[in-house]
Amino acid sequence: MQARINLITILTDDVPKMVTFYRDALGFSAPDEGGPYVEFQHEGVRFAICARSILYETTRHESFKQPIIGRMLELAFPCDSPADVDKSYQELIARGATPIHPPADMPWGQRAAFFADPDGNIHEIFAELGK
Repeated sequence: MQARINLITILTDDVPKMVTFYRDALGFSAPDEGGPYVEFQHEGVRFAICARSILYETTRHESFKQPIIGRMLELAFPCDSPADVDKSYQELIARGATPIHPPADMPWGQRAAFFADPDGNIHEIFAELGK
């Protein structure tokens, strides 16, 4: 095994709703948006949405049938500048993202804002302060 991430997959019970959000609100595209597994075109690490039922069928592990509790991952999207964080946040909310925390200067030296996808996964947009 190599200590290198090749794919990030968000598991969901509603693939079409999540694909629509990641396409329309965040700008991802996929060559094939149908079915229980959708992989987006993306530079770097591969990124996909997958039905939890597929993993249950494959593994028979009961955790894939249990209700989701808590948020299990955060994706962080870079912006060009602190002003771009403010603008991008407003655009994301207008496109259907759920507002979690408006843009603010963070103690770790970035301007950041937080929003959620339709399943409640909380993501971040950020830019280094001083840009």
